[in-house]
Amino acid sequence: ILNIPAKAKWAQNGVTIAGDLGDGVGNRLDQVRSPSDVLTDKETDSLIICNRDNRRVVRCSRHSDTIQGEILINNIVCWGLTLDDHRSLYVSNDEKDEVKRYQLGDKIDTLVAGANGTGSRLN
Repeated sequence: ILNIPAKAKWAQNGVTIAGDLGDGVGNRLDQVRSPSDVLTDKETDSLIICNRDNRRVVRCSRHSDTIQGEILINNIVCWGLTLDDHRSLYVSNDEKDEVKRYQLGDKIDTLVAGANGTGSRLN
């Protein structure tokens, strides 16, 4: 559990990395639509974002002059993701009830769990 001191003050100088820059919700690479998860890729100093309603996972540099993202995975209703120490990206697909593993830089995926329909069984 996060312990925030009672006298803590938030900095007011946040920077938009991806999303609404006054253009509203959309499907351009610099826009997100219902982002459901985000993680920090320390090796590339970027964010990896589940852009759920745009059906893709994107990477956005934290220090680039542009906020346009790079599509890592397309045609996925991403709900959550995590990155392991071997740079394997695990992504849950809400539409297909499955979790897949992707090696960053590769387009090949490996089914890790699910794909047997919705339910409470372990498969």
